Amino acid sequence: MASNKPAPEAPSRFDHDYGTGPEGNFTGGFTSEPDRGWDEWNPTEESVRPVRGKHRVAKQRNGLARSSTVLGVGVIAAVGAGGMASAQSKPPVSISMPDAITDNLPDAKSLPGVGALFSGESETDKSEVAAAAAPLTTAGITTAEAEQGTTDAGEALRARILQQAEQQQDAADAEAKAAEEKRAAEKAAAEAQKQQDEAQAKAAAEKKKAEEEARKKAEAARLAKLAASYAIPTFSYTITSTYGQAGSMWSSGYHTGLDFAAPTGTPIKAVHGGTIKSAGLAGSYGYRTVLELEDGTEIWYCHQSSIGVSVGQKVTTGDTIGRVGATGNVTGPHLHLEVHTADGTGIDPMAWLRSKGLNP
Repeated sequence: MASNKPAPEAPSRFDHDYGTGPEGNFTGGFTSEPDRGWDEWNPTEESVRPVRGKHRVAKQRNGLARSSTVLGVGVIAAVGAGGMASAQSKPPVSISMPDAITDNLPDAKSLPGVGALFSGESETDKSEVAAAAAPLTTAGITTAEAEQGTTDAGEALRARILQQAEQQQDAADAEAKAAEEKRAAEKAAAEAQKQQDEAQAKAAAEKKKAEEEARKKAEAARLAKLAASYAIPTFSYTITSTYGQAGSMWSSGYHTGLDFAAPTGTPIKAVHGGTIKSAGLAGSYGYRTVLELEDGTEIWYCHQSSIGVSVGQKVTTGDTIGRVGATGNVTGPHLHLEVHTADGTGIDPMAWLRSKGLNP
């Protein structure tokens, strides 16, 4: 490579042609002829001869010329900037250098950050170099995206936005599905609760019905038991007057007992076991027998034709205690039956007999 041609040097007062003494020695740069004037040198094309050959360059320390240093730094910078997107997008450019410069350049492997490109560096160093050499357009790309081959930041951002939108849609779909499942579960629970309530109501109704039937059976059993221990006071009778019936024939203005019309001499029976409290004539009642039960209830048998028991006698259900007659204030033979509680209050004999399981 040719260098610039140097201009010839102009004559100087310091040359040996000037300022020499009588013996030809240098006199310090000035001649002994002070009155001699300076010659003006005007170079022309004819007076300046072309100089061929390589340009001589003054060398710096370490044997590297200034221009070589600048050029070497430029080469290193170009190699280090190999990861720049602009450098990657352009075709490589060959660089030629003078032999003198090339010979004096340092070994590339000895340069920091450059030698690893030529040596057997580790995989970690290679990854670091590759990361440093990555194009600028990969800024914001994750490692996973880089492994998938994504090199464009805009495309990576678009992909992340789409992924986020899909995740949000999936979350919304999952929430809607969960809400639908919750509504279905609530509906199923409500239906199950309704069925359970209906079943419980049906079971309660059946239980109530069963209890009512059981109560009726128990009452029937109780009445049957009572009927076994209680008896109708006579037989072959007809009910002619009932309790509370109004009429002038009764001194109280209403009937105080229950009349069983039957032929004279029809046997009269004890309705329940007890003790004979009184027996004899009792005014308008005619012959009357009073039977006191264990709970203090008194049964009056009136208008008898005859009495078959005495005071203090114990009788049981069905024992004959007298016979039907027409004594006292009567219009015909019949048994006038009255029932009095322990405190002496008269009550309806028909209702009392029915409470004992009897049906006169």
